[in-house]
Amino acid sequence: MSALRVFIARTWALSLPYFRSEQKWLARGLLATIVGLNLGSVYMLVLINDWNRLFYNSLESRDVDAFWLQLGRFALLAAVYVVIAAYKLYLTQLLEMRWRAWMTGFYLDRWLDHHAFYKLELTRFNHLSGGTTPDNPDQRIQEDINLFTSHSVSLSMGVLNAIVTLISFIGILWGLSGIFTIDVLGTHIEIAGFMVWAALLYYAVASGLTHFIGRPLIRLNYDQQRYEADFRHHLVRVREYSEAIALDRGEAVERRQMEHRFSRVLSNYLQLLKAQKNLTWFTVGVFQVAVIFPFVVAAPRFFSGAIQLGELMQIASAFGRVQEGLSWFVDNYDRLATWRATTQRLTTFEDHIAALEHKKPETSTQDSSALQVDGLSVALPTGVMLLVDAALHAQPGDTILLQGISGSGKSTLFRALAGIWPYSQGQLALPKDAMFIPQRPYFPNATLRDALAYPNPASDYDDADLKRALVQALLPELQDHLNEVKAWGQQLSGGEQQRLALARVFLKKPRWVFADEATSALDEAAESLLYTRLVDMVQTANGALISIAHRPGVARFHDRVWHLDRLPSGAAALYGVRESSS
Repeated sequence: MSALRVFIARTWALSLPYFRSEQKWLARGLLATIVGLNLGSVYMLVLINDWNRLFYNSLESRDVDAFWLQLGRFALLAAVYVVIAAYKLYLTQLLEMRWRAWMTGFYLDRWLDHHAFYKLELTRFNHLSGGTTPDNPDQRIQEDINLFTSHSVSLSMGVLNAIVTLISFIGILWGLSGIFTIDVLGTHIEIAGFMVWAALLYYAVASGLTHFIGRPLIRLNYDQQRYEADFRHHLVRVREYSEAIALDRGEAVERRQMEHRFSRVLSNYLQLLKAQKNLTWFTVGVFQVAVIFPFVVAAPRFFSGAIQLGELMQIASAFGRVQEGLSWFVDNYDRLATWRATTQRLTTFEDHIAALEHKKPETSTQDSSALQVDGLSVALPTGVMLLVDAALHAQPGDTILLQGISGSGKSTLFRALAGIWPYSQGQLALPKDAMFIPQRPYFPNATLRDALAYPNPASDYDDADLKRALVQALLPELQDHLNEVKAWGQQLSGGEQQRLALARVFLKKPRWVFADEATSALDEAAESLLYTRLVDMVQTANGALISIAHRPGVARFHDRVWHLDRLPSGAAALYGVRESSS
């Protein structure tokens, strides 16, 4: 299958879901109406073309009555055409907006479902992704979908308009062209519809040269969107890590990084400008020559008296419409290049999302009253095995400490137990009422009550519960700030963020808690008090606590230890699990 056929098939597959969705009748109705309005606008142009002949003939014959009659007719035609044009534009934009809204929701669901957003960030250069991960999925959902829907509708309607215009006016132009005679080596040759053939030849050559000149625009537009997104993404990272960068005095490094990314934006954009300039040189020249072309060809018949002024102006108008249809490709090449680059980026994103959806999970997870892990193998994204055939078991009432040297995969094992690590396989039975506290807790830029209740709605809890959780987590000073909207991930210190994460736990009271360095930024007294409260909470609920921690003081809150021990070189995995009493 040719590259063009593959591209068309993939574009069709990308477009079709909306028109088969729950909004299909509205979508199809809007599309059919827009098609009808496009056909109606072409029909009005045909009537206006015929009006040209009658109006200019009335001028040439100085027929006052006919002149005013044709002006009135034009007013009616123009009014109808304006109404059609206005509703065509409005309904086209409405379809683009609804299509974009549906596609955005569709891809947001697929990006967020089954932790696809997380797995995509892990699958760079590995077997699961089948290649490199699509860059900047945020841009694909926000910008590329917008460009795809708007360009798909406008360009497809443009093609339809061009084809119908061409079909409608080529017959008119053929009839008006008459017969062109030429003598070649004494042979008398008559060419019917000469202006039609001239127009076809003219724009066939122009379209071929346009594609040859403008072909680099496809790659340059694709790269431009990628470089712009990379630059924007780094700006966001600087904002998110502003405190760490400021403390490290990393402004100069970040400036160089941003300059490097922005230089790629400018460099590619300069190439894009040059390519667009070369294309503009040619296309503008084509259109300028086309303005006088019909007059030059039809002038001999006009001056010989074979046609009147009205016929001459009708020929020029019909040729202009035929030119409009034939030159659509030339006129829209730049937009086509942008649309193709955008479509390629979306189809790549679709491929990776589909690959994750079609990949069956290798870890079988079941609900249980206890933690039962058998035959668990955990690998790094590079394929290196961390654990092979590990077995872990925990019962209600247990308090277990997971220890190992830095980098031994303790957090990765927690991710596997949570069921979000894609490079794991085995049998896993996990208590349903379990809550994981990551090393870097996430807080939305919202009210404090929303940040505390996340991901549950804040309305699930009353103010007394929210304030009680803050007090238990040693954050009593925040009780009166529940309705304040702030960037809590930046506003709070590292220790305050850890305490706010623990406040979530005290608010939701899960039976099982998995804490990954949950108190590493706290002083020993605060750590001891919070761990005492955690243990009391899970034991009261007949649950369990499993922690990752390096501080010796945390060990006294646990009765068992899981050690990740380094295995000898040549073993099937880097580490093995050994259990002991605390």
